[in-house]
Amino acid sequence: MLRRSEILETIKMIDEQHLDIRTITMGISLLDCVDRDVDAFCDRIYKKITTLAGNLVQTGDEIARTYGIPIINKRVSVTPIALVTPGYSVEDMVKVAKTLERAAITCGINFVGGYSALVHKAATPSDLNLIRSLPIALKETSRVCSSINVATTKAGINLDAIDLMGKIIRECAEVTAEEDSIGCAKLVVFANVPEDNPFMAGAFHGVGEGDCVINVGVSGPGVVSSAIRKHPEANITEVADIVKKTAFKITRMGQMVANEACRRLNVPFGIVDLSLAPTPAVGDSVAHILEEMGLERCGTHGTTACLALLNDAVKKGGTMASSHVGGLSGAFIPVSEDAGMIEAAEIGTLTLDKLEAMTAVCSVGLDMIAIPGDTPASTISAIIADEISIGVINNKTTAVRIIPAIGKDVGDSVSFGGLLGEAPIMPVHRESSEKFISRGGRNPCPDPFFEKLKVNKKEDGIYESTVIAECLGKRCALFLFRIRRGMLDVWHPLRSVAAG
Repeated sequence: MLRRSEILETIKMIDEQHLDIRTITMGISLLDCVDRDVDAFCDRIYKKITTLAGNLVQTGDEIARTYGIPIINKRVSVTPIALVTPGYSVEDMVKVAKTLERAAITCGINFVGGYSALVHKAATPSDLNLIRSLPIALKETSRVCSSINVATTKAGINLDAIDLMGKIIRECAEVTAEEDSIGCAKLVVFANVPEDNPFMAGAFHGVGEGDCVINVGVSGPGVVSSAIRKHPEANITEVADIVKKTAFKITRMGQMVANEACRRLNVPFGIVDLSLAPTPAVGDSVAHILEEMGLERCGTHGTTACLALLNDAVKKGGTMASSHVGGLSGAFIPVSEDAGMIEAAEIGTLTLDKLEAMTAVCSVGLDMIAIPGDTPASTISAIIADEISIGVINNKTTAVRIIPAIGKDVGDSVSFGGLLGEAPIMPVHRESSEKFISRGGRNPCPDPFFEKLKVNKKEDGIYESTVIAECLGKRCALFLFRIRRGMLDVWHPLRSVAAG
């Protein structure tokens, strides 16, 4: 039985604190649409998307009216297009993008994700042609979003792909320069990309998913900020507990909406993604949550620590509230979409270097950041390489959505409107990274994580030790050494030694 206080609390969250369902995203597999003839393929994907998602917008609107919960976006994600377009040319890829756009318009959805490629180890001809098509495809469509995965913790980092993406991002900026280079706002480069993310521009329908699924993205930075504001004297342990309890309440609402959408659409439930995704609206800012924790301004010393606490508490609270939490689930820090981040960037407290440090503990990465339009492609690639390395080494998802604003410099700004917001142009380092990027190749995956040090005392003052690690899913001993009275006495590698 719901108590009156709980009902009033939820109403207040919605009316005053910007609580909403940020997106209902229907994932659709296109694996059964594959055809070597591009026209036949386009006909099949248009028919499948419009058949399955034809009632998505209407259903979302009906649920919003029934329960009084705002559902901001209704979206579709599809199988990464490079996987289902064998032998297609660049021109064929553009035709596919335009078909996705046409299907999105027919269904009334605002974005379709999955114009994507997975090139973390190497790129196929289809991958390369899709990537090369991006400038034209993103210019000639307004609802198609693209993501390119260039690294994983297990495969390492594909520096050739990062080099290419720096050039492609510049081209996307140049061909959409009259619209503040908006093409780049629909393109994101990932490490360790999740297959069930409902948020754009990174959403796609993973190959491990079923034929069709509903994923829901919930957001509520304003609710979390308000909850912390009510306890100005709370210590940091109590703040974490407040965030967890608030995240639990938000996620439960998302679970309810997801279940109802699945019932009405007769589609299986996938996941709830509880991500504190800000908007430019006042009172809906992740930066302001960090400031409620005690920072004078987001970006000052302590920002990374506050963000780490927030991200961890959100994940813990969300996990307890839903049987299936997935996607990115945590805190987003998109500069152009967060009023507090915009303010901090404008006055110089929040810098690109500080944002990079923050991405080590948040859910995504460098997101919706505008940089000078004359930034070289190699510098863009180097920024991507830095961010991707954080994800690979820490075994987490990271991403870069960066906008070189053609014709603009530090002190100017770009404006996209709606949820994409506006952003001040942030300075980048002018020293060149071109030689590093031009080396190419693949940065190997990290060394196996050392699991423990197994120490055996042989006699007084003499110890023998074996380092145990996890390697290719199997425990193995890497080397043995002996310490005599604090000094390394004997060391030799061990081959094919089973760990005890």
